Amino acid sequence: MGKSETRAAHGVRPPKKTPSASRAASRSPRRPAVAKTETPYHHGALREALLQAAERVLERDGLAGLTLRAVAREAGVSHAAPTHHFGDLTGLLSELAAVGFRQFNAAMASSCDTATTPLERALARPKAYVAYAQAHPGMYGIMFRTERLDYSRPSLHEAAEASFAGLANAIGMMRQEQISEDALTLNQGAAIARAWSMVHGFTTLLLDGRLKDILERLPEGTTAERLLEAMLTAPVTTKLPV
Repeated sequence: MGKSETRAAHGVRPPKKTPSASRAASRSPRRPAVAKTETPYHHGALREALLQAAERVLERDGLAGLTLRAVAREAGVSHAAPTHHFGDLTGLLSELAAVGFRQFNAAMASSCDTATTPLERALARPKAYVAYAQAHPGMYGIMFRTERLDYSRPSLHEAAEASFAGLANAIGMMRQEQISEDALTLNQGAAIARAWSMVHGFTTLLLDGRLKDILERLPEGTTAERLLEAMLTAPVTTKLPV
């Protein structure tokens, strides 16, 4: 005897299937929604991850696209995480600039490792200066946006001071004299300002595309690096009026 016959024998009618029930039965069961999970980080690693994410956003989207929320999205963490670690956007930018200065300082320090002649050593740092800016234009730019930074933060202050010390030491080696970072003679200050102005100005013009016109007028194959070399090695022949 079948199941329906057994129910009929006991006076039990099988339940009727309603249209809605039939449609529900024909549908495949829905998969449970998977909640979006945040990337887990150890507390110390999260700060580093946020700075790395901020650098990626800065180089990809520029300073205008660098916000606390954008950094949080890039790192895959809650929107509150950058605020917890850096306070506000100024804090984040300041810590990011400190990272930039440390990267920059490391590039400057290692620039002379392969130099074999005094001239190569003299040109190594300026070339490394320009090379860092070309490889990291966003980071290089934020390092000199003083109005957006908080130099009272120890990490930024120390990194920026180390950068100046490296420049002063390099000029001291070229002048064959010891230069104090705290007290400069006028000639020492002029030498530091002259070297920095030349390389920084050249770098800014290069990044802004303002040297293209000059490069196009030079002999074919002349690179920006070769132009920089010529600037740094050309003797000063201009006579001042008396």
